[in-house]
Amino acid sequence: MGRAGQVEEELADPTTARDARRLASLGREHQRLQGVVAIAARLERCDAELAGARELANGDDAEFAAEARAEAARLDEEIARLELEVRPLLVPHDPLDDRTAIVEIRAGTGGDEAALFAADLHRMYTRYIERRGGWRIETISASTGTLGGLREVIFKVIGDGAFGDLRWEGGVHRVQRVPVTEAAGRIHTSAATVAVLPEAEEIDVNIDEKELRVDVFRASGPGGQGVNTTDSAVRITHIPTGIVVQQQDQRSQIQNRAKAMEVLRARLLDERIREQQEARSRLRKSAVSTGDRSAKIRTYNYPQSRVTDHRINLTLHDLPTVMDGDIGRLIDALKLADLEEKLSGEGGS
Repeated sequence: MGRAGQVEEELADPTTARDARRLASLGREHQRLQGVVAIAARLERCDAELAGARELANGDDAEFAAEARAEAARLDEEIARLELEVRPLLVPHDPLDDRTAIVEIRAGTGGDEAALFAADLHRMYTRYIERRGGWRIETISASTGTLGGLREVIFKVIGDGAFGDLRWEGGVHRVQRVPVTEAAGRIHTSAATVAVLPEAEEIDVNIDEKELRVDVFRASGPGGQGVNTTDSAVRITHIPTGIVVQQQDQRSQIQNRAKAMEVLRARLLDERIREQQEARSRLRKSAVSTGDRSAKIRTYNYPQSRVTDHRINLTLHDLPTVMDGDIGRLIDALKLADLEEKLSGEGGS
């Protein structure tokens, strides 16, 4: 029995219906496999028709043979198209792609201008997510800067394939423009970092409470009545890795701890994935394109209305549209480049 048959059997199992997460995962896999099965059936039918057309093309009736040759040529083109269509479906699917994404944007070098750029990136992603349909944003925490900028913002993107699409946004984003604070009109270069993590499930990361240091303190800044009068803010330090997560946006200590643990699990899972990627990179002596977060991945040049993704040398001369959330063209191009790398055998594990 093929995998498609196994998935159908598991979907029919009554125990699967009681596990919503497993049911959803199997449903997505079934949909992908049905696409492969459908194309395979069409290929088999085309192959049989092509064999028949070639046999008729060798007949004695010249007019009939000419029609058969034309049909054989059409079927050759159809088979080539179907083979191209099925190739991406045969690449092993990363189950993490279906996960909720946790996105962290932090202002980098550039002071107030970097914070303003971080806010611009946040708006860009928000607009992209709003237009996707079926996706939604849930803010985890935000730290505002002056002039309406953002020093840091962390949010969840919930929806089918959220991590699979947004994972390509992780890295250093650089902006070149005249800051609003620049009186002389000089162009400055600033940066913001974006990290995109798959939401971790408890089965992914086993956290020993003994390895955590939890500090509670009084929240500061806006947050509603009572936010500054109780020790509701939480800082969790994962001692083995040194990862620190701080949360104060919720109203109670319990809520802040739960949100902080959510982010900590995602960061620990991301660390594990990064280590696995680096190990595979060493084995095949080539860098994993998404493994190095310190790399500059994209430049937004305002004077020239230009966006350049340095990983695939793609430039779009349509900056306002991109900043308004039209990043699908960039994401699709990155996914295609990754697919071609995997199909060529250079991106396999």
